[in-house]
Amino acid sequence: MTTIDLDVTKFEAEKLFQRKRLIGFGIPAVIAVYFIYIFFAFDLPGLVGRANMENAVTLASDSWSHKVHVTRDNRSGEITYAVEGERKGRYPDGQRPDWVTGDDAIIIDLGREHIVRYLPDNRTEIEIPGFQLIEAQAEDRTVTTNLPDDLPDWISASDRRVGITTPEGRITLTGARTEVFNYFPGWELFWFTLDSPYYGQSLATILFGDQIDPARSNITGAVSDWWNNAMWRHKDVAWAIGETILMAFLGTIGAAIIALPLGFLAAKRFSPFMLVRAAARRLFDFVRGVDALIWTIVLARAFGPGPLTGALAILITDTGTFGKIFSEALENVDQKQIEGVASTGAKPLQRYRFGVIPQIVPVLLAQILYFLESNTRSATIIGAITGGGIGLMLTQAIQTQKDWEEVAYYIVLIIAMVMLMDWFSGWLRGKLIGRKI
Repeated sequence: MTTIDLDVTKFEAEKLFQRKRLIGFGIPAVIAVYFIYIFFAFDLPGLVGRANMENAVTLASDSWSHKVHVTRDNRSGEITYAVEGERKGRYPDGQRPDWVTGDDAIIIDLGREHIVRYLPDNRTEIEIPGFQLIEAQAEDRTVTTNLPDDLPDWISASDRRVGITTPEGRITLTGARTEVFNYFPGWELFWFTLDSPYYGQSLATILFGDQIDPARSNITGAVSDWWNNAMWRHKDVAWAIGETILMAFLGTIGAAIIALPLGFLAAKRFSPFMLVRAAARRLFDFVRGVDALIWTIVLARAFGPGPLTGALAILITDTGTFGKIFSEALENVDQKQIEGVASTGAKPLQRYRFGVIPQIVPVLLAQILYFLESNTRSATIIGAITGGGIGLMLTQAIQTQKDWEEVAYYIVLIIAMVMLMDWFSGWLRGKLIGRKI
């Protein structure tokens, strides 16, 4: 090798090493610049500054606990006791929690020496260990207290509203009403509401004890009262879960039925006309290029809200996706199997039926079952927009900003539904294809 060849080789090697060094430095630099852009574009410092961990802790605790409201109407003087403050969770007349005592003066024992007293003439006394006795008077729209000017961070006060948050509970005072919130773990009234004769009864008593309701057997009555629970709405929840699964099923299966013949039109091996193939492929691009949520909004304007609108949105989007998948599967079928069927004198449709379809069935079933499982999750979000399914109930519970135990209940059901669909699709895939994936 000559000196010139060696110089050229050395120069090319140096250029190669330099390019590799440049790439090795450039790629991390681009990634770093991108992260810096995200840091400022999404205002992460402001997000951290606005974060309120107290609210996050409150929401998390509300998801596994419940609160009992003791409310005094400062206009009428009526005092009510209700779980989560709902009319459906109100204690019947003559009943109240055992931590509330007294007649003329209502004494509310929140625990650990935290005491609230409802006194005549809309007066309230609040005892909190380590703090002065708080006295408040509600009159018209104003609240007058003896609170000092320098307040701790767990008290907020104005002449219209006073809010006190303690580890044992919360107290709010306005001119219209005075309210105490006492927190307890668990989902209260999940099984039976307070007006049910089975409330507070043990499972053993219901199954083996004496008849509680003279008009019904224990098991029949207990199941009926649980199913028709007005507070947790188990019957409505079960119906909503069924609507969500039905939306996913109708949308997915309908899309597969429509996409299969269109897939033949888009496959080069089965559609000799380029114009037809191009039209079919552009149709697939169009319908799957628009997200199902966008189709949901468009269809809701056209047909109104409802589960059928959600099913149509899933059908339209998945038709494009299935069409592309099916046409690609058809492009890869084995010609020999088709020729073998043709050698028996089979007609074109029979060739497709016995020579093509059996080859793509595993791909079709695998994709259909996967999308059925995936669309079960999507139907939850779509249902929140179209007004159907468990998604609507979840959205309503979130919007109230108070029923976070119901939000947790719906989320648990959604996760269980997805897990069930995952198991079912895997089992069905194994049965139909002959193996589990």
